[in-house]
Amino acid sequence: MKNIARLLICIALFCADGVAQGAGSTQEFSAKVIAVLDGDTVLVLRGHHKIKVRLAEIDAPEKAQVFGEASKRSLSGIVLGKQVKVASQAVDKYGRIVAHLSLDGLDVNAEQIRRGMAWEYSSYHSNQRLVALEAEARQVPRGLWALSDPLPPWEWRKAHPNVAGNPSHAALPAGSAAVQENTLGFTCGSKKHCSEMASCEEARHYLTQCGIKTLDRNGDGVPCESLCAGKK
Repeated sequence: MKNIARLLICIALFCADGVAQGAGSTQEFSAKVIAVLDGDTVLVLRGHHKIKVRLAEIDAPEKAQVFGEASKRSLSGIVLGKQVKVASQAVDKYGRIVAHLSLDGLDVNAEQIRRGMAWEYSSYHSNQRLVALEAEARQVPRGLWALSDPLPPWEWRKAHPNVAGNPSHAALPAGSAAVQENTLGFTCGSKKHCSEMASCEEARHYLTQCGIKTLDRNGDGVPCESLCAGKK
């Protein structure tokens, strides 16, 4: 049933104009931002379809978290009510598009990082441009980096698992998506247990990219000790 539901989502979002999106592929389209839900999630209108978009490779403070509203206001000031280009990468397990947004040549995802409104959250810190922008914002310090001890949103979510709205955002590092492959060729499938993992690398992917917390029962950030013992 989950696969059928996911297929219907893909059809609704990507096939309405006769263009289908394959797993791991990228599709670009224009849409109007009609709502900003938080510092890294927006709702866009494409034709007659409302689509929730999760900005790829960044992670902003939650709305209930310190600096969450400031991050949301920042993103609203950039894109709300405007026509943006959506470079979609995948549809995640919550039905959201994971994408990069641009507006008149401005990389919106990168701009949130540059302003100090979000953390760089690319897969294995592979986006060196975002890494550099975060380092610059930290040095100034700019935005949330002016706080004495800013708490990463993934740590905040871990400490507040039952906060309303938290599950829709939980453990979604940039690039994580049910149909998207990372650079090592892993996807977010139905695996949930260490016995199903073929390697430590796959276990790490499922923990950090797919949010499968059952792989890290002691909460030390290392999944499946039988596979990853002694590995950093």
